[in-house]
Amino acid sequence: MKIGCIQLNVGFGKVEANFERAEKFIREAASKGAEIIVLPEMWNTGYALEKLEEIADVDGVRSQAFLSRLARELGVHIVGGSVAIKRGDKFFNTMYVYNNEGELAGEYSKAHLFKLMDEHLYLEAGDEMNRFALGEVEAAGVICYDIRFPEWLRAHALEGAKVLFVPAQWPTPRIDHWKTLLQSRAIENQCFVIAVNRIANKVENFNGQSMIIQPWGEVLWTGAEDEELAIVDVDFSIVDEVRGRIPVYADRRPELYKTVVK
Repeated sequence: MKIGCIQLNVGFGKVEANFERAEKFIREAASKGAEIIVLPEMWNTGYALEKLEEIADVDGVRSQAFLSRLARELGVHIVGGSVAIKRGDKFFNTMYVYNNEGELAGEYSKAHLFKLMDEHLYLEAGDEMNRFALGEVEAAGVICYDIRFPEWLRAHALEGAKVLFVPAQWPTPRIDHWKTLLQSRAIENQCFVIAVNRIANKVENFNGQSMIIQPWGEVLWTGAEDEELAIVDVDFSIVDEVRGRIPVYADRRPELYKTVVK
């Protein structure tokens, strides 16, 4: 299956420009044969947290209509990264996933808020899992900081996910953590990890290096340090083979873990 990864240069608080640029890349990815298209985290607003009252998508209406329309028109699945939305008087960092018929397949609000960027002062944390299917592909989606919590990703894999999608705004100073954590999550869960980071100017300090990683931990593709669209062929069928060769799931002893994991 062809995966289109959009390593977007997200404009800080520039909602209209971000929607225009995202549509341009989505259309280009579809024209190049992408079957699943993935966007980065908070692509509609960037981390303009102090401006959310003015620019967040109320109830996610615009973002959902946008993603649904393009998915249906182009006949592609879209993992819509995540967007800043407002529900009532609260704000969320929310992922919408649409299948190639334009139907909502998955919805998830970031569960682990990153206090070093003051997310907890502006955003509400989600508390539900994000399992979905895109055609015959059993998948899950988490957001950025979530990858530092292996038990959260394992919970999704135990529910059947064979690929984990990870939209992010992961900063340059900790990019080595990004790479190591993503490979670890792929190896320990014996699944594909498709992670799309943003890029930005030097002031905001995000440098891409998105990744697609196989269940054995091999890196199929790493993004550059600039805005980029990559189309990558992925064979999801190898997940069952890998899980059969090293039966990690069969050999688990969850009765022991309950005594040490609180």
